[in-house]
Amino acid sequence: MSDTEIEDAYCARIDAMTPVERVARAQSIYNWTRETIGRQIVEDRGPMKPERLKWEIALRLYGSEPIIVEWIEGILARVPD
Repeated sequence: MSDTEIEDAYCARIDAMTPVERVARAQSIYNWTRETIGRQIVEDRGPMKPERLKWEIALRLYGSEPIIVEWIEGILARVPD
């Protein structure tokens, strides 16, 4: 199978999905991304409480937005280690 045939088959399967299936797929990818980032953070910095990890993940995801970074850092300052 060529790359073009694989891409065409992939697009056909995505196009055949219902809106609910597409949203579920997007949610699954989002969850996988958060879990992967969480594992990287724990590997780099060691174990931490779930509340702190949640905000560290958010900081990594939205770190390109200065206003969001400021907001998350303010929250992190109040989250116990």
